[in-house]
Amino acid sequence: MLDRDQIAAASQVLVKHWRDGTKLDALEPRLRPQNRTEGYAVQAALSGTLFGWKIAATSESGQKHINVAGPLAGRIMSDTVIADGGTASMKGNAMRVGEPEFAFRMARDLPPRAAPYPVDEVLAAVDSLHPAIEIPDSRFADFVSAGEAQLIADNACAHLFVLGAATNANWRAMDLVEQRPQITLRGQRYLGYGKNVLGHPRIALVWLAKELRGLGITLRAGEVVTTGTCHPPLPIQAGDHFAADFGVLGMVSVRFE
Repeated sequence: MLDRDQIAAASQVLVKHWRDGTKLDALEPRLRPQNRTEGYAVQAALSGTLFGWKIAATSESGQKHINVAGPLAGRIMSDTVIADGGTASMKGNAMRVGEPEFAFRMARDLPPRAAPYPVDEVLAAVDSLHPAIEIPDSRFADFVSAGEAQLIADNACAHLFVLGAATNANWRAMDLVEQRPQITLRGQRYLGYGKNVLGHPRIALVWLAKELRGLGITLRAGEVVTTGTCHPPLPIQAGDHFAADFGVLGMVSVRFE
């Protein structure tokens, strides 16, 4: 079991590689988490202002991309958020993919409690729905072989995030499963699918609430939850313009340099 000093040291190693844009093969054995609990403990040692949460591997393609069997939660820090229509640096980004996502901003807290949160209660705690783009990356050179515990410690491959404007549409009355966001990249068009997100973006949001409840963490009002890619991760490179059109739900875009 990792002690407090080992947890802090492991987190510092990963943060340094993120800031430097460098990679490592693996955490040294004495600092390496052996299970999800230890992985989340290392992740929790991250410093900075919390903007919200991401869910990695909510689709089959996302799970294959990082070789895990199910979703992982990660923190979105404020200094990783890029304005809609802004520019993202490719420096140090080895994963080099963009992901169109449904994101929810919370209106009120969901604190830990004994009873699980049902879907209706989680949705009632939501303020707004946003189109979003996640730009993931890992601090591990071979993220496919890093394993679940290390990837959780690696903040579930969180890197950069773009949040679009809150939709004016009545999204609560819509079947998000059947939403087909259109992604434009290098003159090509791709169609996402709401059902790719753990079967339903709302289900992914409820999964995150459940995961945080199990960790004793409050999902707080104002925090954003991005629910995972609705299209297989799309390769990106410097000079690209990545735009995701969610129809009546709005648009979001980012450039890469």
